Amino acid sequence: MRELETVVTFLEMKAESIHHVAAPSNLKLMLLRAENITLDFYRFLYDAVGRNFNWYDRRYFTDAELAAAIHADGVEVWVLYVGGQPAGYFELAPRDDNVMELEYFGIIQIFQGRGLGKWLLAEAIRAAWAKEPSKLIVETNSLDGPRALPLYQKMGFTPYAQEPQVLIARD
Repeated sequence: MRELETVVTFLEMKAESIHHVAAPSNLKLMLLRAENITLDFYRFLYDAVGRNFNWYDRRYFTDAELAAAIHADGVEVWVLYVGGQPAGYFELAPRDDNVMELEYFGIIQIFQGRGLGKWLLAEAIRAAWAKEPSKLIVETNSLDGPRALPLYQKMGFTPYAQEPQVLIARD
């Protein structure tokens, strides 16, 4: 096991931020909501997106723990396909007080740098606000890609807190 020090930034969007982001051209894109996503496919997405950003929390969930998290009422997992291949995903989860959380979001490394992140984030924001929450929240940390925090802010999220954390990586 190793300890990873990070700074977590908590962000919120209190009103829908309308950003029309055109889909990247010259790519065959499809965005689909994964209905009753299988645990194996979810684990594939989670690892493929998060392995370079030290995503560990769900890596060690039991089947029962993972199923409870991703099949909970109101949770939605949307998968981006490029040329028929999974290229990224986002996960929305309702919280107390009619708050929606963008719980996970990312693009698989081989598909990064093609303008997909900004477009997928705009689609995630649109999908979240379609649920008419009182606000949308997300968090990122200093282990995520260097473009994550600026992108969230550019798309209308405002930081409201930061805190240092230590993540335990069980390699």
